[in-house]
Amino acid sequence: MKQHITSRCLVLAEHILETKDTVRDTAKVFGISKSTVHKDVTERLRDLDVALFESVREVLEYNLSIRHIRGGEATKEKYKI
Repeated sequence: MKQHITSRCLVLAEHILETKDTVRDTAKVFGISKSTVHKDVTERLRDLDVALFESVREVLEYNLSIRHIRGGEATKEKYKI
């Protein structure tokens, strides 16, 4: 794997662990696509650092489990008078 991709994977993973950001929020912070973030932290990271991968996976699973709540809150805020 190329060095810049490897370092990007590690930086993205550390950011997600520190901030508990979603893939979409992380992509906005780093100015890359959410597909790239997702591929980096779910596929490439597994080959680089298994322990870090497991930690990030837990954060991503939590974010997935509360996705419907965040969506409802966003809709409520959007139509708030």
